[in-house]
Amino acid sequence: MAAQGISTHWLRHTTLTWVERHFGYGVARAYAGHTGSTGPATTTYIKADLHAVAAALAAMSGQPHPLAAAADRASGP
Repeated sequence: MAAQGISTHWLRHTTLTWVERHFGYGVARAYAGHTGSTGPATTTYIKADLHAVAAALAAMSGQPHPLAAAADRASGP
């Protein structure tokens, strides 16, 4: 890992980049635990709920997540 420059920070950054590109900034922000309202004004209005974060985790891991499934049922026809 050291030879490749892989660290816990690198893993976190890579994961959050993937989540942001597939699910948007609000989900990546919540996935990272950055739910406070500090920062630029626009970040105050960009939010994601736990179901969106669970859907991102399920997509990234390829494993079902019960909260992601609940979100799918709630948004269905």
